[in-house]
Amino acid sequence: MDPLEDVLTLLDTRSQLSTGLVAGGRWALRFEPPQGVKFNAVRRGSCLLEVDGVDGPIPLAEGDCYLLARPRPFTLRSDPETAPVAAGPVFARAEAGVARAGEGDEVFLVGGRFSFGARAQELLLDRLPPVVHVPAGTPHAETVRWALDAIDDELTRGQPAAGLVAEHLAVVMLVHVLRLHLARDPHTASGWLAGLSDPVVAAALTSLHRDPARQWTVADLAATAAVSRSTLAARFRTAVGMGPLEYLTRWRIELAARQLREGSTTLAVIARSVGYGSESALSVAFKRVMGVAPGDYRRRPAGQGTPTVAPPS
Repeated sequence: MDPLEDVLTLLDTRSQLSTGLVAGGRWALRFEPPQGVKFNAVRRGSCLLEVDGVDGPIPLAEGDCYLLARPRPFTLRSDPETAPVAAGPVFARAEAGVARAGEGDEVFLVGGRFSFGARAQELLLDRLPPVVHVPAGTPHAETVRWALDAIDDELTRGQPAAGLVAEHLAVVMLVHVLRLHLARDPHTASGWLAGLSDPVVAAALTSLHRDPARQWTVADLAATAAVSRSTLAARFRTAVGMGPLEYLTRWRIELAARQLREGSTTLAVIARSVGYGSESALSVAFKRVMGVAPGDYRRRPAGQGTPTVAPPS
C-alpha cells in the first residue's frame, strides 16, 4: 500500500457533508471550533477566512477550498470591518440545506467535515498545519472541483445510495488536498507525511507499508530507493525524525493496536501478521511504544483515549 492510503485506511476516514452557505452584501459569521477536520469550498464569489492563531486573513476566491486541521474558532466574512455574528443561530435557520447571511447571493460555499479513528491526532492531524488552503487553478484543485460537481449531481438527482457516494467523493477530495499540500508546502508537514515529499524516503516508506511483516534491513530499504545505506539512514532521519527500522517498529505496533481494538484475534496471530516471531516479542515492543501491555490495551474501555506516546512520526 502507499503510506498515505495506508494511514487514511487505518484511521477509518469518513466524511459528513454539512449545510451550505449563501451570502451577499456585508456579512461575517463566527464559528465555534469544529469537530474533526472542517472543509469548505467556494463555489461562487469570494470571501475572507480568519482562523484563531493564524496570521492575517486568507482570501478565498471561487474554486478555492481549505481544510482546518485544528479545532480552532474561525470566521468567514465579506470584509474586515463588518462585526461577526454567531454562525450557530444562522445555520439553525437553514432551509433546504442552505443557510443565508447578509443580503444577496453572490457567495456560495459548500462544506462538511472529516472524522477519524482514535489515532488520528498523532498520526495525521499533528502532521499538518492549522490551515491547508487549496487555491483554484492547480491540477489537484481541478480534481476537487470535479468531486464537488459530482457530489452536487449525486445529491440533486437523488439516485439510490447518493449520500454514500457523496461521502466517498468527499474522501477523494481529501486525498487530493493532501497531495497538493505535500507537493506545494513539504516543509510545513512533519514526520512520515514529510517523508512522502522526499523521493528516497518515500520509496522506503512505500516498501515498509507494502510488506510490514518482512524482516527488513537498512540495506534492503536502501536498495529499494537505489541509494547507499548511509544516505537512506540520514535522509530518513532528517525527514521522519527517526531511523527506518524504528519507524517500522512503530508502524507494526499501530497495525497490532488496530487489531486489538477491533476484534478478538489472538496475540500470537497478531504477532505473526505484523512481523514478530512470538507473543512475547510483540508484547515487549508494544509496551515500549504504547506504554501498556497488549492485554491492557485491548481491555481499555471503548472511547477511552490511547496513551500519549511518540507515534510513527
